[in-house]
Amino acid sequence: MPQRRLPARALAVTLALTAFGAVQPPGACADEIPDAPGHRLVEQYAGAPATPQPVPGKAPAQHPFLAANGRSGMHADAWGSGTYPWTGPDGTEPKVTSEQMAALGGECATVTFDRAGRIVTVCGTFTGFLVKLLDPHSLRTLAEYQLPQRPSTVEAITRLDFSRIFKDTSGGAYSYLDDQDRLVLADSRQHIVRLAHEQAADGSWRFVVTDDWDLTGLVPHDCVSWTNLYPSGQCDPVTSVMPDWSGRIWWVTRQGRVGTVDPATGTLKAIRLEGEEIQNSFSVAEDGVSIVTDHALYGFEAAADGTPKAVWRQTYDRGTGTKPGSVNQGSGTTPDLFGEHEDYVAITDNADDRMNVLVYRRGADVPDDQRLVCKVPVFGSGASTTDNSLISYGNSLVVENNYGYENITSLTFGRSVVGGVTRVDVRPDGSGCDTAWESGVRSPSTVPKLSTANGLLYFYTKEPNKLGIDAWYFTAVDFRTGQTRWKRLAGTGIAYDNNWAPVTLGPDGTAYVGVFNGLVAVRDGS
Repeated sequence: MPQRRLPARALAVTLALTAFGAVQPPGACADEIPDAPGHRLVEQYAGAPATPQPVPGKAPAQHPFLAANGRSGMHADAWGSGTYPWTGPDGTEPKVTSEQMAALGGECATVTFDRAGRIVTVCGTFTGFLVKLLDPHSLRTLAEYQLPQRPSTVEAITRLDFSRIFKDTSGGAYSYLDDQDRLVLADSRQHIVRLAHEQAADGSWRFVVTDDWDLTGLVPHDCVSWTNLYPSGQCDPVTSVMPDWSGRIWWVTRQGRVGTVDPATGTLKAIRLEGEEIQNSFSVAEDGVSIVTDHALYGFEAAADGTPKAVWRQTYDRGTGTKPGSVNQGSGTTPDLFGEHEDYVAITDNADDRMNVLVYRRGADVPDDQRLVCKVPVFGSGASTTDNSLISYGNSLVVENNYGYENITSLTFGRSVVGGVTRVDVRPDGSGCDTAWESGVRSPSTVPKLSTANGLLYFYTKEPNKLGIDAWYFTAVDFRTGQTRWKRLAGTGIAYDNNWAPVTLGPDGTAYVGVFNGLVAVRDGS
């Protein structure tokens, strides 16, 4: 996501799998996402509406170069908190609508909102990623912009190995909306592009490239394409981009390159973390940039000329292999910056038996032997991993268990994951952490979110079904207690598998979930 794949992945996101049919042209009204058989044989709604209970705590600082918190990206803000200052659905007669973005595939992962509430998103199809401008109510496409096809998609088709797509977080999956409503992303050409959307006199919309920074002078770019099926050189995809507090754009690559772009001058700088891989996104605060590789967590700052400089580094237990439910042998989380005094950063590790939530002090002057605040094991023995970002608010963290989910074929025929959600709190005096509650909610692969306005956590869940029906639910959990308050059926079948895409809360209280075939919206009824 949810911050990988999206994250959290954060996201990473398998957006490119794969629409063999045509996508809808701008302005067209596509169809609802079709349900698989069994839709009427499963529970439609359970629980009861929840009375809003706002959550007190330290809200993330507003980044000066990002859209307003909650509108800017997969993880909702620069800190990667996964929180929204407005309410989501409370469960009052919730209604579900959807938009099919292609005949097959078309998943819309990162959902952002411009000042007028229009959706700016990136959706994956067989022909490549599409940047889309959507009406937030009808989900109708107002404009779209075609991004280049990712090398992993070409490899998957030509070599009949679709696992390459499911382990690829590059090509635009991680993007952000800036303070001028422009979408910024790195495409599969190793270019960072900045896209504005504008309306013509006749009312139509279009995307315009306002800036294009070519990174190929610093990044190996002999990549697979339809005209270069067997390259002899190296290809290092760019996985994520984010601005720092001065407006400098940071970028990371799968093979451990960390770089910057000065938007005013176009100056590019980069370093290489040899032997380390970056598949997650990263987070930014006024005091620097937090990046996690498959070996270590880093605190970075920029030198005077823009060159990234590691201020501190902490290794973690990366285990002995990649677990089912992880993209690589390492942490699956985008770092979370949090704390009542804004001084913590949290990730999970990849320990073999039980994954741990790790909380560190992030100050540059903290001695290495005092940086770790706590190491809390979560979930069951031999079945514990996450590839989605944590939720962080105040001194609290929420983590879900993705063990067993690898792609859209993992949970067919009524199967599910072992699941589990845990809340971990840092003690007020910083002396350690405690488990606040544990829940049996089964959230296979989503980047979950919290509304601090109503105190509800939102997940996308799936329970085992003896009839073989694959029923996917939008589920609300009480942040304070861990109790499930209500759930609403989103749809049935592979088309409704969210496939690592996040939950996103819109400013009007609508919740959106990217699913394999497009985008689902859940909003309260009357």
